[in-house]
Amino acid sequence: MSASTATPPAAPAGFWTRFFDGDVWYSFRTSPVAIAAAVIAFVCIFCALFAEWVAPHNPFDLATLELSDARLPPVWQEGGSFKYLLGTDDQGRCILSALMFGSRISLLVGFASVVVSMVVGVALGLLAGFAGGKVDAFIMRVCDVMLSFPAILIALLIDGVGRAMFPNAHETLAFGVLIIAISLTGWVQYARTVRGSTLVERNKEYVQAARVIGVSPLRIMFRHVLPNVMGPVLVLATIQIPQAVLIEATLSFLGVGVPPTSPSLGTLIRVGNDFLFSGEWWITIFPGVMLVLIALSVNLLGDWLRDALNPRLR
Repeated sequence: MSASTATPPAAPAGFWTRFFDGDVWYSFRTSPVAIAAAVIAFVCIFCALFAEWVAPHNPFDLATLELSDARLPPVWQEGGSFKYLLGTDDQGRCILSALMFGSRISLLVGFASVVVSMVVGVALGLLAGFAGGKVDAFIMRVCDVMLSFPAILIALLIDGVGRAMFPNAHETLAFGVLIIAISLTGWVQYARTVRGSTLVERNKEYVQAARVIGVSPLRIMFRHVLPNVMGPVLVLATIQIPQAVLIEATLSFLGVGVPPTSPSLGTLIRVGNDFLFSGEWWITIFPGVMLVLIALSVNLLGDWLRDALNPRLR
């Protein structure tokens, strides 16, 4: 056969081709629970991110509020209006719009705190597992101390101290203190997980070969070991996002969370709790349902991702 008629070698498959042909995508499209959780999480995140365009009203624009529309029930109850599908609160704010704007704040704090926890925990876990010795012992003792305190109490303490020290602080600083308060205990699980994986990886042949040819320990840790320990980290991050959102909602419910001018789901639940026994149940029930949907859907996605990335369960 001549060279002109020879079949050229096939081009390597792209990333998306390999992904859609892989085990993870097959596991996702054959799991109704994962699909339903992904749809719910996508809708909640989409409405939160694009609340200015999706929400029918801006509930925090004082110029548009009408006190005459306060405490209106949902549209399917007597006295409800199609203008406010899920009713209004005591100040005439649309509950549906408040859910979208409040979810954005809760998700922003949750994602930011998880990112901070992941960066700190992964760095300390890599250092502890790769260096060993006294460095490993010191970092693990710090982890033991942090695990001996409930996360919500530490977050409550740090956030309360921050507000006491900076009573007139800008909202940006208040959000920063809240994120640090939630992240202070979240990094421990990442550090312990990465440390265990690093102890296994550091004795493998590719690490020994990199040491022999003179690669620096810092480069080995972040260039060779880190990509091989990120699987459990991503699963842990997916599971910790709803935990961070719930902690933020708890702090806001107690009055030490986000500023009152930027209410999150926890603040909406606290406000509606004052009217729960007077019959205006929708003011607090709908924010609570929204919080449950976000936490449950992301948790279910995390459980699916953990099973999908575990080769022993395939």
